[in-house]
Amino acid sequence: MTTVDLGTIRRLVSVTVDDVEHRVPEGATIMDVLDSAGADTPRLCQAPNLTPVNACRVCVVEVEGSRPLVPSCARRVEDGMVVRTDTDRVAHSRRMVLELLGSANDMSQAGDDVARWSIEYGADPERYGPVGPPAAAGERGNRHAGHHSAPDGETRATVAQPVTVDNDLYVRDYARCILCYKCVEACGTDAQNTFAIAVAGRGFDATISTEFAVPLPDSACVYCGNCIGVCPTGALKSVAEHERREAGVWDPEGETVTSTICSFCGVGCTLELHVQDNTIVNVTSPHDHSVTHGHLCIKGRFGFQHVQNVAPPRDR
Repeated sequence: MTTVDLGTIRRLVSVTVDDVEHRVPEGATIMDVLDSAGADTPRLCQAPNLTPVNACRVCVVEVEGSRPLVPSCARRVEDGMVVRTDTDRVAHSRRMVLELLGSANDMSQAGDDVARWSIEYGADPERYGPVGPPAAAGERGNRHAGHHSAPDGETRATVAQPVTVDNDLYVRDYARCILCYKCVEACGTDAQNTFAIAVAGRGFDATISTEFAVPLPDSACVYCGNCIGVCPTGALKSVAEHERREAGVWDPEGETVTSTICSFCGVGCTLELHVQDNTIVNVTSPHDHSVTHGHLCIKGRFGFQHVQNVAPPRDR
């Protein structure tokens, strides 16, 4: 007799979204229902390979019987639940989130989806005034936690500060960090279990930091780069990508992606090689891959230089 593993069998529950009834497995999130229905739900802190942390609040929806708006990425469905995504209250909340993020952060590398959502919801960060001056290197981390100077009334606050480059593999651009917590989750129990980074500080000066704000090489970081893999805004990126962007030669339109299997060990991780100008610039892995779930080690993500250390034909 052959035994077939059917996995966990879950009963179906009825959920009504914008007057349309859906039958979904018990334990699914509202976002799961919206995605299965083809809805374009904004999201920044959500990732299919991470535990929801409800940080960005841009995916909120109305649920009948709930006073506050609820994050669709984390709220589990219940039988008979009635959800609305198209109300003025939902649109206003999403617009405010996108506006406030855009007013303080550089969202230019957050991707086409974020730009589209900003236009769709009418987000206008410029109405808060011109951007204030950036902080000096280390200034935000040295401020008295929770204490803020009175605004000048002329400019809007910004988290801009110089890019932190303290290692050879990746950079930290805090001007783009929206505190989505995804890098913290990937460094913690969701993937690496290294716990090299966490949120430090309070209020507007809260930031992602190593223990005691030491440089990355002196921290517990193992350079797996899984924080890069989940960052939604470009606050974390490889040195190769950063240098190309700074030189003005970053070319995502001309980029090709080739899938292969990592040869460093026998685990069999699937790698996606991102190539520009015949040079590997980044390595990722599919989040739905049964082996990696989108996560890699230092060898898989950064151990590709030997592939490119080949002399040009004229020198051979």
